[in-house]
Amino acid sequence: NLSDAYPNPFNPVTTMTLAMPVSGEVTVEVYNLLGQVVATLASGYMEASTYTLTWDASNVPSGMYFVKAEFGGITETQKLMLIK
Repeated sequence: NLSDAYPNPFNPVTTMTLAMPVSGEVTVEVYNLLGQVVATLASGYMEASTYTLTWDASNVPSGMYFVKAEFGGITETQKLMLIK
């Protein structure tokens, strides 16, 4: 489960919580509107736990982004708005 990012809209840092009920491979990436990966927040095998993920977007322009979490065949996506 990926919590809602806070704050959102943000400048330039936002944080979200990833709750992993069981251990396994996970990928959490941030995409721009063109579908390009602009940041990887988590990737690889992670133990069952709760993780705090932070994205520092100081190196990307203002705009809308999507964060996508994939784990065990489940995908969750949410919109992020960066306002500089």
